[in-house]
Order: sequence, then structure tokens, then C-alpha cells
Amino acid sequence: MTTKLYYVDAYQMEFETGVTKINEDERGSYVVLRETAFYPTGGGQPHDIGGLNGVEVIDVEEIEDELRHYTKEKLPSGTRIVHGKVDQERRLDHMQQHCGQHIISAVFEDQFGLPTTSFHLGKDTVTIDLDTEYLDDDLLRKAEEQVNEIILHNIPVATKWMSAKEALEFPLRKPLAVNGEGRLVMIPGVDYNGCGGTHPASTGEVMAVKLLGWTKNKKQVRLEFVCGRRVLDKLGQKHRVLTDMKRFVPRPEHQLVEEVNELIQSGRGKDKKIAELEKQLLKHEAREIVSESQGERVIQRIFKDRPIKTIQTLGKAIIEEAPDAYLILICEQEDQLQFVLAHGADINRNMNEVAKQILPLIEGKGGGKPDFVQGGGKRVMNGAELADRVKNLL
Repeated sequence: MTTKLYYVDAYQMEFETGVTKINEDERGSYVVLRETAFYPTGGGQPHDIGGLNGVEVIDVEEIEDELRHYTKEKLPSGTRIVHGKVDQERRLDHMQQHCGQHIISAVFEDQFGLPTTSFHLGKDTVTIDLDTEYLDDDLLRKAEEQVNEIILHNIPVATKWMSAKEALEFPLRKPLAVNGEGRLVMIPGVDYNGCGGTHPASTGEVMAVKLLGWTKNKKQVRLEFVCGRRVLDKLGQKHRVLTDMKRFVPRPEHQLVEEVNELIQSGRGKDKKIAELEKQLLKHEAREIVSESQGERVIQRIFKDRPIKTIQTLGKAIIEEAPDAYLILICEQEDQLQFVLAHGADINRNMNEVAKQILPLIEGKGGGKPDFVQGGGKRVMNGAELADRVKNLL
């Protein structure tokens, strides 16, 4: 069994030890060591990364009673001694997030009767699932204040290995689920919990906690938060966004939401007006096309690079003006042909049957109502040739 140095000293980031195995499995090449400071994935906490003799360690997993260090490149088969180096920034971040989660879960359960049912330490944020269907803003504010008060008190965080029976002497949230010895993480007066993760020496090292919000997750809620340096990162991100916004919206920060909402509403009004004007222009274009057709039974036009929705709207306007005509509209895109086939109210024919005969010619797909179909495919011919093929069928 590999000696787990991260349980002896969570702050030890470098070590030298012997190699007991170099092998590979479906995950890739891996190394097993006599002792290690690399923490493996487990208990909601991600694995450490770093290096062994300068070779990148990309994953660490406990599989078949082995603690496997997966490397980007395979170590030379004769390697007997390695110098290991854990990515310190990642490890310390995980320690802050995991300890912060213990404090948050303790406050929600002890002060508000909401136990935690799951925990996930993500790359940018951390989440816990709480056994409730709703959280109000006042509860979140009170919980955040209490969590940060505990952090400020700089309470020692201790760990101890003991049997499940010995652990019953402490106010556990749930009994240790172990046959032999289990590891108890203890924050006196706050939390006593079985946990295999890495933690700082005191709550003060968590620095701060910010609750970011919650979403419904089945019949529970998923609370998102950040701890430690991630709080500063989030603050920096939001400050940059606000600074950029103030370049375009010259108002104080507390008025930005109101101003942006006004801009959005104004933009929606303009979009609606533009859409109405575009519709009127298309109706005018439709009348011109019908007038130019001089009573032809089949009206056809070829366009370039116009949106299919515009072609559809134009087609509907044309058949309203020409109830006794067939309509063929083709739009040539860079590598596609799109089409609208339709007929006016005085004609009784299923245009889907026509579309089915031309779609194979362009390796396309399409369909619609009997009087109005649309589709598209590859540009294996020009638009005029496709229109002529349709006209011949009509």
C-alpha cells in the first residue's frame, strides 16, 4: 500500500520516493509509488496534478487497491526513484474550497435545518445539494454572514483516524461508514465529519465565502459558491465587466441595471418597428414581382444570399397577390441551394409531391403544407437550372 503523505501533512508539495510499478491501463500510462503527496479523486474533491521527474502527472486515481499516478508520457521502465512535485496552487485552492464546504454545510444544517446531500468541487465554482425546494434571499444572507464569521474566528481544523465506535464520542453528523479506521475532520464547535479530503490548518485560511445563488435540482436545491482566492477572482471578473459597461453606459454602478433594462426595452421596440418595415417592403416587392409576371401561370425568381425566412415571407406575400399562380423561389448560398415552392388559393395540388422529385437532385431535405413547401440541399447546379427542373414538373 502506498503511504499517503497528504494525510501526514497536507502542505507537503514535494517528495522523493521509490517506484513500485510502471504500467498502463485503459486510462493510459501510470506509476505506483511507495509513498505520495498526490491526492487522488475522491469524496467530491478532484485529484492533484504535478510532475514526477519532470514528467507531467495528469490524473491520480485509487484503483484495485493501487494509487495510480497517470502520466502524460510513460516513465522509463528502469526508473527506481522519482522526485514528485504537486501543483501547489491547485492543492491549496482545493483545501480552501473543501473546508469552506464543511463550514457552509454545517451552518445550513445546524442553523436552518437543511442537510447537505451531495458535494461537487468544480474548476470555477463549488456546489452542494441541500434538502429543500427553496431558499430565500434573507436566509442566504444570514447563512453567508455566519459562515464568514466562523472563518474570521480562525478555528483550528484537526483530523484524526479512529474506529467507528471511537467516533461516536463526537457529535457526528452521521456515523463513520467504515469497517476499520476512518478519518474524522474536526472543526470544534462547528463540524465533526468523516472525510478523506485535504483541509487547511484553520478556518482563517479559507479567507472568505461568497454564495452565488441556487437552482432547483429535482426536489432539492443546488447552491453554488466560491471560497478563498476564487472570491477575489469572481470579484475581479465582475469589476472588469462593470468597468467595461460604464464605458458605454455613463451611469453610477447602482443605476446600471435600470439603464441597461431601458436600452433593452428600447431596442426591442426598434426591432419590432424594423420587422414591420421589412414586412411592408416585402409586400411591396411581392406586388412588383406579380406585376412583372404579367399573369404568367408560374412565377419564378432566383436570389443570392438572402435568409430563408425572408424568402418564405416573400413567398407568402406573392401567393396572396396571385391566387391562380405557381411560385418557385430559389436562393443561391455559397455551397447550398434553398427553395420555396407554393401555389395560390385557386390551385389544388400537393407541392410536397413536387418537392420529393427535386430534393434527390440536390441531395436535400424539405417539406411543408400542400400549398407551401421549403427545403434545401447542396449547390450541385445553379439556381436557374433547378427552377427550370421544377417548372417542367409543374
